[in-house]
Amino acid sequence: MKRILVSRLLIAVLVLIFAVSFAGAEAPVDQALTIDMVHDAAARLQGTAFVTPLLFSDTFSGQSQVYLKLESLQRTGSFKLRGAYVAMSRLSAEERAKGVCACSAGNHAQGVAYAAKAMGIAATIFIPANAAEEKVEATRAYGVDVRLVGDSFEAAKEAALKYAKENDMTFIAPYDDVNVISGQATIGLEILAQCPNVDVIVAPVGGGGLISGIAFTVKTQKPDVLVYGVQTETNPGMKTSLEAGHVVDVGEVKSIADGIAVGEPGQITFALCAKYLDGIVTTSDQEISETIYQLLRHQKIIVEGAGAVSLAAVLYNKLPIEGKNVVCVISGGNIDDETLMTILDTYGKK
Repeated sequence: MKRILVSRLLIAVLVLIFAVSFAGAEAPVDQALTIDMVHDAAARLQGTAFVTPLLFSDTFSGQSQVYLKLESLQRTGSFKLRGAYVAMSRLSAEERAKGVCACSAGNHAQGVAYAAKAMGIAATIFIPANAAEEKVEATRAYGVDVRLVGDSFEAAKEAALKYAKENDMTFIAPYDDVNVISGQATIGLEILAQCPNVDVIVAPVGGGGLISGIAFTVKTQKPDVLVYGVQTETNPGMKTSLEAGHVVDVGEVKSIADGIAVGEPGQITFALCAKYLDGIVTTSDQEISETIYQLLRHQKIIVEGAGAVSLAAVLYNKLPIEGKNVVCVISGGNIDDETLMTILDTYGKK
């Protein structure tokens, strides 16, 4: 009898150890992000982030019907507010009290800064020293501690991670975090509601937070919709990684699309893109610049380089979209004055 009891006890202990070990194992990436998280993110953003307009464009429609999802009109001038706010809204009271730290080329910085002010959270944000002055000043205007470091996103990221660790602060990742991704993913929900007959969605890709969130959400809700990403020819980190089958760091090269000048995509975003994205293409700085001009001239919309790449891919026939209803995500409008004036001077004379 004693032997039976001992045997049963031993089996129970082994089962418990197995269960604990299994529960502690890292879940597959596509299971870590859930559609319930995206719907929760949308609820958290009510009253904070705008449901941005979806504009049909006669000018840019020809062989396909083109719609513009204008995140350039979002609070802080870009979609980045969504992910930053959602991630920070999910912090515990203890984490909020300790403050947050972030790194950014500018748009994520403004999103974190806005959320920090709204929630009363102290924030320290590291930005490359060569970032657009307008983005730096806009971030400072929210009353956060801005620190200019190095001449690349990676340099700012390294400094931010070190500072967060030394000061026991929460690092608010710009893209490789499921809380941030779920916030960006709410754009997918809005597009499906605003354009039920959408066939194709095109969005910019840097680290991959925006495109992975949209692709996951749209494919979960409406699998037949095609989702394409667009990068610059100079910074094709996600494209190169998908072709290689693993994350690749291609380095950072200066581009007019500074918001997506990321050399190495995230691990989580890569896995989501590998599973849900239908393809990825690249555009040149010249194509992006001319698209910025065309948007200003014909639609009276001011966009930054990263915000123009999705439409550039359509206008320069990079995608198989003939006869389709196509939504281009115009991700941001925070272009610096000097760049805009150069574009107007160059293309306005043609």
